[in-house]
Amino acid sequence: MSVNASIWIIPLLIGFILAYGTWKRVPTYETFVEGGKEGLSIAVSIVPYLVGMMVAISVFRASGAMAFLSGLLRVPLEAVGVPTEIVPLALIRPISGTGALAMTTDIISTYGPDSFIGRLASTMQGSTDTTLYVITVYFGAIGIKRMGNALKVGLLADLVGMAAAIIFVTLVFG
Repeated sequence: MSVNASIWIIPLLIGFILAYGTWKRVPTYETFVEGGKEGLSIAVSIVPYLVGMMVAISVFRASGAMAFLSGLLRVPLEAVGVPTEIVPLALIRPISGTGALAMTTDIISTYGPDSFIGRLASTMQGSTDTTLYVITVYFGAIGIKRMGNALKVGLLADLVGMAAAIIFVTLVFG
């Protein structure tokens, strides 16, 4: 039943929106085309921000900065019982969702989904966001140049999400 509902929900929703727009005498096709033009122009305008972000991620990883930061954080985190295997994930998660997902997949395939590290990686993946990517894309799309405070708050939220993931996984599965 749920499979049939999931197959039909989007076409029904689109049909409802078109019918409602027609009933309200909105030129639905023209509005759709206008929205497509606007979406395309936004997509083109954020390309430089995306390219810059991808270059920054590549430089961060290729320069050895991620390995260096991982090495610096390993000792203090080991002292409080945080597995060192999670450090690269914690560093890459605010930068790249795809990179973090690849690291989480690697952690789970290495240690198993029911291991403490696998559960911690999964929880950390779900309780944090790709802050730098989100700020770059969304602020770039609407033309905001000064994003310092949003960046600070976003990274603080990621830090809190990571700490909460460690605390709760330790309490529940530790």
